[in-house]
Amino acid sequence: MATLNISMPDEMRAFIEARVSTGEYQSASDYLRDLIRHDREETERLLVEGLESGTARPLDMATLRKRAQASIKQGKAL
Repeated sequence: MATLNISMPDEMRAFIEARVSTGEYQSASDYLRDLIRHDREETERLLVEGLESGTARPLDMATLRKRAQASIKQGKAL
């Protein structure tokens, strides 16, 4: 197994240590490996979802802008 050294702010390290102290994870490495596994699964799920969503269409920025402005106006009217 490879070793990877990373730098992080103290508050992130404290968060990881708190997660490990709950007993759910055996170590910081175990916690980080679990995060990476979940991220890989989510990335794969999103890629499959994109592939199954149909044929891609060109992006029409003018239409997108109009739809965004209409949504904003509806939000203000509520």
